Amino acid sequence: MKRIGVLTGGGDSAGMNAALRAVVRTALSEGAEVVGIQRGWLGLSEADARPLTSRDVAGILHAGGTILRTFRYPDFKLETGQEKVGRALKKLKLDGLVIIGGDGSFRGGAVLDKTFDLPVMGVPATIDNDIPGTDFSIGFDSALNIAVDAVDKIRDTASSHGRIFVIEVMGRSCGLLAMQAGLSTGAEEVIVPEIPFDLDAICRRIEGGYDRGKQHAVILVAEGAAKAPYIEYELKSRLKRSIRMVVLGHVQRGGSPSAADRILATRFGVEATRLLLGGERGKMVGMVSGRLKAGPLATRSDVARKQVLAYEQMLRLLT
Repeated sequence: MKRIGVLTGGGDSAGMNAALRAVVRTALSEGAEVVGIQRGWLGLSEADARPLTSRDVAGILHAGGTILRTFRYPDFKLETGQEKVGRALKKLKLDGLVIIGGDGSFRGGAVLDKTFDLPVMGVPATIDNDIPGTDFSIGFDSALNIAVDAVDKIRDTASSHGRIFVIEVMGRSCGLLAMQAGLSTGAEEVIVPEIPFDLDAICRRIEGGYDRGKQHAVILVAEGAAKAPYIEYELKSRLKRSIRMVVLGHVQRGGSPSAADRILATRFGVEATRLLLGGERGKMVGMVSGRLKAGPLATRSDVARKQVLAYEQMLRLLT
């Protein structure tokens, strides 16, 4: 395998550049040429690529986002879109491809591997941490630290004004980011998609806290469970308290990656490249119980849900 490509797809996450750097420098050290696919899946469909050298990835370890940029390509689900990608692959003449992204990108990678016979290795990168086959994905730790910092600041205001704050965090259909942020900040309530919620019961617990001497409350809401404006509206109709709402939004994706994400991204990038050059294909690299492990791109797992449920029990115990 003499010529491999690397692509960053889906939503950006802090640490993608660190993984890209590891892929490029590992491949070059093994004597392989590296081609960077620009603009994600859209760029792949247009054969938008450029050679990458060691200098091209210098000074990006600490940078957020992705220097290759990332665009989705919905037409890839259609036959015409796949035909366009097939023509682009012939033009690029790749022997293999490393995909840095989330589950959507991995589904696309499975198509490349099976339909176009292109060996693919995946590197899980998403702040949602919802990729089966790994305990952690690149960007989750950074997003968690951003959320925790924001909630800590908001709690200062909540305490000063005696208010209830409803704070919406990202995570798509996975509540792990919200739940870990709740544990890290001592949130009074965390609403996640994995656990049905009862607003009347939440109100009773909040009022119970005030009866015990609390003078403010923080309620975290995972975007996949409900929207903060809805929760704020419903609470205002039930509680005679001052209530405010904050949506953290995409601020959780940007910024410099944490040390943990830089290390994780580097280990993932090195391992994925070595496996691809060594003949492995149709797999992704994951971290399972502290060890690197390669598994299928299309596996299914209930690990994230089990973690959320376990954290919910601790949250109830500590609040």
